[in-house]
Order: sequence, then structure tokens, then C-alpha cells
Amino acid sequence: MSLLVDAPSADLAAAVHAGLAATQKTLPCRFFYDQEGSALFEEICELPEYYVTRTEDEILRCRAPEIIAALPHRVDLVELGSGSSRKTRRIIEALLEHQRSLHYLPIDISATMLRETAQALSRDYPRLEVDPLALEYGAALERLPAKRQGPLLVLFLGGNLGNFDPAAAIGFLRQIAAAMQPGDGLLLGLDLHKEAAVLNAAYDDSQGVTARFNLNLLRRLNRELNADFDLDAFRHRAFYNEAEGRVEMHLVSLRDQGVRIAGKCVEFRAGETIHTENSYKYTRAQIQALAHASGFSLQRAWTDEQAYFSVNLLTPLEQPQ
Repeated sequence: MSLLVDAPSADLAAAVHAGLAATQKTLPCRFFYDQEGSALFEEICELPEYYVTRTEDEILRCRAPEIIAALPHRVDLVELGSGSSRKTRRIIEALLEHQRSLHYLPIDISATMLRETAQALSRDYPRLEVDPLALEYGAALERLPAKRQGPLLVLFLGGNLGNFDPAAAIGFLRQIAAAMQPGDGLLLGLDLHKEAAVLNAAYDDSQGVTARFNLNLLRRLNRELNADFDLDAFRHRAFYNEAEGRVEMHLVSLRDQGVRIAGKCVEFRAGETIHTENSYKYTRAQIQALAHASGFSLQRAWTDEQAYFSVNLLTPLEQPQ
């Protein structure tokens, strides 16, 4: 799971109609994060079963000085999907130990979140210049050449790349590489392969918070698209698909039923599912291959004590002239 951005209703309606017309019904996971969904995700991050946030923060807390020491010079800090920048403070503080000031460019579609984050960070770190970009990732990456004051350290944390299928992950990382120059770095958080029992518990917790999070997507469609989903007629299902190397989240129809969405009727058979999220898990060899296929070289990798999660420093390969 990842804290992705909200989207306007027109985009929502188009994606919902296309996804529910497919043979395997799908809904994009980026639509999880309305106000209620975002609050539920924050609750998920505190659950004992959900190791992702906790282990990445442990790595940054323990290894931030070592990560910064691996950089050859002072940098500007860029973050994709910055949100509240809570974990980013580990990197900010380590950088300010090494350089007199820091130019920080948080990127998020939510202007409100960026404004609140910028105010809090500027208050807490007087030597930090916060330069927020309330844009989609692609548009923000295009702005970086005009915004940069020196070499860049780009952050893409939280295991968010795991929501992309392998081809899309390579494509997105190539976009990032195209916006970077020699001397820049990318700090990439990726979830690692581990026992199925650990993964299944993380995405289907004993308190049912993740189930509420998944079902809240239907509640959002009821509210924003005038749909008539009966939430009691669907249940949350999450499982590790070993063959694909990913955790899948689904909403299972408990009976034959028809649902009206923005004036159109969608039929569900009993047992039919809506596939709402993938979260791919990586081996270290796969991370190496992913970096190379995307135009990067993997320089260093840091993990927690249980090797549940990996934070990776990548540098762009020189492009042929």
C-alpha cells in the first residue's frame, strides 16, 4: 500500500467504467486516498502486522548519516509523493549536518498537504528552503532542470514503486532518470520478498483496518459517482501471489448483483472480484536488474535487521551521445 494522490471526479469516472468493464474487474489504487482512506492508511501504518512503514523508518533512522556520507557533494533534496514528509526528516537532518543549508522540493498533487508540510518544516528547520511543487510526477520532473540549484538527491520512499507492474516500474524510473544528471542520486525504497504468512498478515490485519480501507473505495464511488454499492455485499481479500511475486488486494462479491455507477449498471457474479491493488516484492537480484533496465546503477543498499525492506541508492548511467 502506498499514500498516492487523489484525483478529480472525471478521471475517477473514466477509470472506474474502464476498469469494471474488463474481464478481470479492476479499480486503480490511486483512488483509495480520499479523506477517510488517507486516515485509514495512517492507521494501517501503526498496525503491528504492517511492517513496511516501521522498517523503512528504522533504516532511515539508523542509516541516514551513512546514506548521506555516500553522496559525493552537497545536494538539493527532491521527494516524489512527499505527503507529510515525516520519514523525510531523517534525511533532512542528516543533510543539514553536512551542509549549511538545504533546498527541498517536495512533490505532491495535494496543494493543501504541501502547504501544511512546508509551514511545519520551515518552522522546525531554519536552514531549510522549502520549494513545493503541487503537480503530477511527470510535470514536476519536467520542472526540475529550472528548479535545481545543484546536484539532486531524489527520494521515492514507502515502497510505492511496488504498486507498478514490472514494465510500468521500469518506465517510471526511466522518467526519473531522464530528469537527472551525472552526480545526482535516487534513494528508492523497495519491499523485499519474505514469508507469505508475514505478507498476508500485513495486508489482512487482525483488526480489519485494511478491510475497511479497501471497502472505503466503494463508499467513495457511492458518494462521488452516485453509485449504489452495498458494502455488506463485498468482502476484503488479500493474499501473496507467489508466482507473480506480489500481494494482491481484491473486493469479492458475495452474491450475484447489479450495481449502478454514474447511470450505468455493472453486473457481478457471486465470487467475482474487483482487483484493487498489487504490491510487488523484490529480491536483491531483481533490484539490481530493475536499476540497470531503468538507466541506473545500484551503488548501495541498506536493509533492516530482518531484511524485510530495502533502501537503495541509485545513480543515473551516462547516456550515449
